[in-house]
Amino acid sequence: MIYVYALKSKIRNYIYVGMTSDINDRMRRHNSGYEKTTRSYRPFELIYLEEFKNRQEARIKEKYLKSGVGKEFLKRISSKS
Repeated sequence: MIYVYALKSKIRNYIYVGMTSDINDRMRRHNSGYEKTTRSYRPFELIYLEEFKNRQEARIKEKYLKSGVGKEFLKRISSKS
């Protein structure tokens, strides 16, 4: 299974969208500073997670969430938490 996820920085106005086959390891890597692209925005909280059967379906959703409309959706759901 492949997961599409979105993380929100707890200290800055930043949302990161990605996909992975191991969400727990990915969260650990983002929050530990192992990932260079997100290091300065940590710590993160998971605001969105969806499971897909294959990489192609997951990639379509990831691209949507990275679009302007997708980012607005993520901002709306993250403001409710």
